[in-house]
Amino acid sequence: MKANKKWLLLLMVASLVLVLSACSPTAGAASNPIDANTTGFWSHYIVFPISWLILKLSALAGNSYGMGIILITIVIRLLILPLMVKQLRSQRNMMKLQPKIKEIQAKYKSKDRDTQMLLQQETMALYKENNVNPLAGCLPLLIQMPVLFGLYAAIRRTEVLETGTFLWFNLGQADHMHILPILAAITTFLSTKLSMMSQPKQEGMMASQMSMMLYVMPAFILFAGWSLPSALALYWVIGNIFMVFQTLLINNPFKIRREMAEAQAALDAEKRREEQLTLKEQPSTKKKSKSKKKK
Repeated sequence: MKANKKWLLLLMVASLVLVLSACSPTAGAASNPIDANTTGFWSHYIVFPISWLILKLSALAGNSYGMGIILITIVIRLLILPLMVKQLRSQRNMMKLQPKIKEIQAKYKSKDRDTQMLLQQETMALYKENNVNPLAGCLPLLIQMPVLFGLYAAIRRTEVLETGTFLWFNLGQADHMHILPILAAITTFLSTKLSMMSQPKQEGMMASQMSMMLYVMPAFILFAGWSLPSALALYWVIGNIFMVFQTLLINNPFKIRREMAEAQAALDAEKRREEQLTLKEQPSTKKKSKSKKKK
């Protein structure tokens, strides 16, 4: 299920790259401006509010439209923070359940269909019993898709955003120095790596899929950021940095792995105690059987 969630994210990013790359760069603010009177559900209720909020935040930041992009990124991340916290807590609980999950997997080693169904049922029952939802991370990903498309449209259809500058780049054009897409790819790698570290270790094909995701995602972001407006790349960079700190504060993978190691050590110690008790009981059982034979 974790792999399915990662592939969903990859599909979403790929769709974003293909759709936005196909958008005509000439269909900008001059020919199709956005304002409060713009009609259509998408333009009026998604694109215009994003454009309006960026302009308001930019005004608060001294008419810096780059700061407006940074601030709206933080606002969006704060709005979906409760969902992300729920996702991270679910991941944390899944990590703590790993010893029990391994026991279930050892119980159902056979690869036939019936055994695998029993494995799935018992695993899901364990998740339900501990209030763990393996798909908890899908909703934040789905929410961000219209935001990304809306942000792109807002930049293209708001003249001051399309022509505005920040630091060394033009917000409405690709970064000519390619620094932003490289930073976006690096921060995507770091964010994805930390997220994977806070998830249960996978084996076999799933492990290879997760490993591939670690490199495919940054590659997609690099490809997209190379040609898309710098404002989008800036959004990715700030969003990824936010995610890195969020993960370290709420779902620190280093702390979780230490707790998992301690839990596994406690479980192993309990098993050893049970084995020792079994060995101690065996001699007394043998003595009883011998005395019965003598009689």
